[in-house]
Amino acid sequence: MTTFHPVFELSMPIRWGDMDAFGHVNNTVYFRYMEQVRISWFEQIGIAGGNGEGQGPVIVNASMEFLRQLHYPGDIIGRMSVGAPGRSSFETHFELVRADDADTLYARGAAKVVWIDYAKGKSVPVPDLLREIIETGRLVTQVPSSR
Repeated sequence: MTTFHPVFELSMPIRWGDMDAFGHVNNTVYFRYMEQVRISWFEQIGIAGGNGEGQGPVIVNASMEFLRQLHYPGDIIGRMSVGAPGRSSFETHFELVRADDADTLYARGAAKVVWIDYAKGKSVPVPDLLREIIETGRLVTQVPSSR
């Protein structure tokens, strides 16, 4: 069993447009929240958009368990954890809570990230910098963005 450790937290506003006709945040938006946390983590560690050598991350699978409905207005906190990297991939876990209800889990998800050479369309080793960050488990928290 892979051990996961937290690496990133991000506070985000729930937007009016995130809701659906039933008055709660649409299920597809939870995947967007997970994506935003992952991309913001990549930005914080300096690898957003890849490593400048035509290589970067792709998601090969993603899942979400919807535990409670989210409603506008409010802020959410996305928490991301990572597992030990393999040669070219690593697993991510995701938790979503409301800022005003941080002890209640609203959703949990997962995504497998594979590092690839975009031109060749093939996996390549996870870059050393990323591997080191994953293995040392440095937690980064991003200040909430302005609305």
